[in-house]
Amino acid sequence: MRKTIIAVIFGGQSSEHEVSCMSAVNVIQSIQETQYDLLLIGITKEGRWLKVEQVSDIISGEWRNGTINAIISPDAGVHGVLLSEKGSVTAQYVDIAFPVLHGKYGEDGTIQGLLELAKIPYVGCGVLASAICMDKIYTKAIVERLRIRQANYVCVRVHELDQKEEIEKRIEQTLGYPVFIKPANSGSSCGVTKAENKEELLEGLKLAAEHDDKILVEEQIFGRELECAVLGGSEPKSSGIGEILAAAEFYDYDAKYHNEESKTVIHPQLPEGVEKQISNAAVKIFKAVDGYGLARVDFFLEKETNEVIFNEINTMPGFTGISMYPMLWEAKGLSKQHLVDKLIQLGLKRAYEGKGVK
Repeated sequence: MRKTIIAVIFGGQSSEHEVSCMSAVNVIQSIQETQYDLLLIGITKEGRWLKVEQVSDIISGEWRNGTINAIISPDAGVHGVLLSEKGSVTAQYVDIAFPVLHGKYGEDGTIQGLLELAKIPYVGCGVLASAICMDKIYTKAIVERLRIRQANYVCVRVHELDQKEEIEKRIEQTLGYPVFIKPANSGSSCGVTKAENKEELLEGLKLAAEHDDKILVEEQIFGRELECAVLGGSEPKSSGIGEILAAAEFYDYDAKYHNEESKTVIHPQLPEGVEKQISNAAVKIFKAVDGYGLARVDFFLEKETNEVIFNEINTMPGFTGISMYPMLWEAKGLSKQHLVDKLIQLGLKRAYEGKGVK
């Protein structure tokens, strides 16, 4: 019996390139080689698609020196990847793709659209959910209709940045200080800053503008940072709750990946009813954005009121050694190996049921 051929795609052109590589190593090492044949595809920061021979090349970074191009063909007749080296091109059939890509050009519906064109089944959310959830402002618009509380916010466009006084007035009247400034389309807290005054606000807006042309400015919520994992198709299930204990003032990129003092806690002590409320809200949001496969939904628990406040949703959460998503499911008795297999099977199921590519 032929093994299922799975293309694991990682790297990418976003600011989360390195995180994607770390996630990919864990995903690949969790795939059962008795069931699957692996085709590893790395996308460099410059956008080159390369065939990668082995996991050790990802760990060392040597894969970026590869000489074999591996490009997903949008031609549905190919149903796979075109491998080219020194003018010679061969087609490699693929049963399913696992895009372990975070951020722009990977988690935002772009590669999902390419896979739809190619008629290749894939792991994770579809084009619509990926695009919506990548854009924090559109996510907020949907969650607002669910009547789930979230932080008050102001949207700023890059072309408005020369109107400094008007922007300052709008933010100060609507939110006050302190505020958090975030690119609307970014992850791993890349480009996120906190502003206590006008000067810091303007600097934060400039930094966020380097990542996206839409900027989200939010009021600060004083509370605990809690996360919930969601897994499944038409009837998704939620995990238990995890808590982030950031070493820095907030859980930015350095605090996540470079500060060993940052910690994650599984099954934190919570007020009665909060875990159920968060779990129910996570599934409700996942369904509202047309989620499929997986997502991690983040919340705050406000200190003064113990009120649950939605923060954001990630449709391709990290799979690194410190990532909350796989840890939450391991705490529920689902190993990384079984979790990854479940995600692959969900991707195949969607295609076979006619809800996606075939």
